[in-house]
Amino acid sequence: MGQTVFVPKESDVTETRVAASPETVKRLAGLGLAVVVEKGAGEASRITDADFAGAGATIGKPGDAAKADVILKVRRPSDVELKGYKAGAVVLAAMDPYGNDAAVAAMAKAGISAFAMELMPRITRAQSMDILSSQANLAGYQAVIDAAAEYDRALPMMMTAAGTVPAAKVFIMGVGVAGLQAIATARRLGAVVTATDVRPAAKEQVASLGAKFLAVEDEEFKAAETAGGYAKEMSKEYQAKQAALTAEHIAKQDIVITTALIPGRPAPKLVSAAMVASMKAGSVIVDLAVERGGNVEGSVAGAVITLENGVKIVGHLNVPGRVAASSSLLYAKNLYTFLETMVDKEKKAVVVNHDDELVKATLLTHGGKVVHANFAGAATVAAEPTATAKPASAKKPAAPKKPAAKKPAASKPKGGA
Repeated sequence: MGQTVFVPKESDVTETRVAASPETVKRLAGLGLAVVVEKGAGEASRITDADFAGAGATIGKPGDAAKADVILKVRRPSDVELKGYKAGAVVLAAMDPYGNDAAVAAMAKAGISAFAMELMPRITRAQSMDILSSQANLAGYQAVIDAAAEYDRALPMMMTAAGTVPAAKVFIMGVGVAGLQAIATARRLGAVVTATDVRPAAKEQVASLGAKFLAVEDEEFKAAETAGGYAKEMSKEYQAKQAALTAEHIAKQDIVITTALIPGRPAPKLVSAAMVASMKAGSVIVDLAVERGGNVEGSVAGAVITLENGVKIVGHLNVPGRVAASSSLLYAKNLYTFLETMVDKEKKAVVVNHDDELVKATLLTHGGKVVHANFAGAATVAAEPTATAKPASAKKPAAPKKPAAKKPAASKPKGGA
């Protein structure tokens, strides 16, 4: 048997997902890798230890991480977990590196090769490895289910002998993967759906799902998409025009679902307190961007709040985890598909090819260093112990020169981020 793959139970008590499934365990074993799954790792995802064992895994304990060559996780390893990993271990997870320089630096110091799965490039070859898409798809679905539960009225129009139930009006703000699935789910449930996005391509996608598109379609709108397919951050002027257009529309809606996120930046505010105040009692807003500050003014991370005017704002954390039995299967397949590209079939071992475009895009730390160009700040944090040791030497005059020499280099990655 070749190298060992360890799948832990997530240390974050709010995380219900697991980074492997019986299918991926069977496939990993087929590659010649020994798979150890921590006892109870899949319980919250409705995958029993017996399911994993039946697929070829050994059921282990947290300490088994110390012997693992590869560790598959849902969330970035904590400092406590890092202490139990051996140097050189390959770790695949959603690392949430933006704004978490100290955590990235800690992974570098631990000597692990940390791969941030959310940095996977959006190219054809990597579609089956894209955790953002697989998890956002289920988040969009679950957002509509959560909204319907809080709305506590029927969504479709019903014509009965006792009278007519009007169809709910649902407005989706942000038409990425989550938004498109939210549109499709709300339409299946019979709601009247409208949607908005700053990307021109979204207009046709919205129409194809049977919803109506709402946006300020000026010159800025026509160029509002990055090469990677993400929405660009719009100017203050555009945001003001878009807000004016949507304000009147929101006042007439029963359900609003916001999904707008820009990688590495706080979530843009799309729904103001005034817009929320204009909605009628019993209306529901679901803020899927709440973990990054939220799209809705007044939303509270991890809570469902009811305002004085009777409007509910839903701010659930880890929405894909609310449908963990499905999201874990997709997430596990994403990780397996990427890991397979690095497995040397003859040696039955993971070999990191630094020339591979997927590795270049996702590898955060390697060989004790932060190697991803976008996280120069984390590299500086990782190097701090070395930097502070030098001024303590006898050569005091040389100490001021070093920070001065480093300034141009430090500013360079900021411009390219």
